Amino acid sequence: MISKVKLFQTSVFAIVLASLLVACSTPPTRSTGYRSSGSGVAPSTYSSSIASFSAVSWQALPGWQEDDMALAWPAWLKSCEALRRRSGEINWRQVCNQTNGVSSSDGQAIRRYFENYFQAYEIRNSFGSETGLITGYYEPVMNGSQTRTGMYSVPLYAYPNAWKKSKPGPSRAELMSSGMLKGSEIAWVQDLVAAAFMQIQGSGKIRLEDGRVLRLGYAGTNDQPFKSFAQWLLDRKEITRSEATMQGISQWAKRNPERVNEMLNANPRFVFFKELPGNVEADLGPNGALGVPLTSERSVAIDLQAMPLGAPVFLATTKPLSSQPLQKLVMAQDTGKAIVGGVRADYYWGSGEAAGEMAGRMKQNGKMWLLLPR
Repeated sequence: MISKVKLFQTSVFAIVLASLLVACSTPPTRSTGYRSSGSGVAPSTYSSSIASFSAVSWQALPGWQEDDMALAWPAWLKSCEALRRRSGEINWRQVCNQTNGVSSSDGQAIRRYFENYFQAYEIRNSFGSETGLITGYYEPVMNGSQTRTGMYSVPLYAYPNAWKKSKPGPSRAELMSSGMLKGSEIAWVQDLVAAAFMQIQGSGKIRLEDGRVLRLGYAGTNDQPFKSFAQWLLDRKEITRSEATMQGISQWAKRNPERVNEMLNANPRFVFFKELPGNVEADLGPNGALGVPLTSERSVAIDLQAMPLGAPVFLATTKPLSSQPLQKLVMAQDTGKAIVGGVRADYYWGSGEAAGEMAGRMKQNGKMWLLLPR
């Protein structure tokens, strides 16, 4: 599934807050800032306005030989679906056409494919650091209804037709007190804070009482500026820095139900949804900025000023609250306003509560390598 924050120009914690509370709910608005030498052979370096890229051997990627490439292959094929239709200085079409002869179940053959047709580039931030912040996001799944009931009374709204030529719209506080969104309800859920986090993620699934699953995607915002309600809680010493996670904020809300709207209104931005086609496979994630479904633990959101959308990226970080390595090939299939910097990624954990637990706690240091066609 995002206020612009310059990586490491403010505290890491402020960046974590921005990532937590804006996530990937905003589509891309910037073009790739990446430049190549223009030659047909991969040069020794790539650069952008916010990052530098240096060619390295495959042995320089920690865990490259151990990663199960068969698990990354479906995500790469999805990238190719979009990249084949794109024109530009990077010849994606040729390397994507080479996938036809590769067995999807042969991890070693997939590894050889990348080693034969790609060059790995170590990414460094503009100030020279090879490490950056890796956060996580997910697709919420909640029980709900398409009509208001005693159990399901918190609305999720479709984008108001009347706003198509009138922006910005009213703030969240004004929307909630005026009743002007009445009639735009697209679904109803139980929990106000869970609904707010679904807005932050920009998509989600609603399990209806008849067993159907309603898939909702990002439809737009009221174009108001984003303000962190986690920061609002911190400023008032309502939570500690270690509690500034989705889980910590949810616990605060349970202790202070009468103040939840006050907290949520600290952020004037409001996100609207649209119903997605019901024929989408249940195990596929929401569409990212690339326009293809995200793959659990194999898709990331990146800064478009740093690298091209759709590209393979090798990520080396650790799991949340752990020193256990997380080293794997992922695809840059999404972006977001809080994902700012050369070495910066938001890791898509998947759908549901377990994925939310991991995403809400993920704020790790990590390294990244960009894979580009030779």
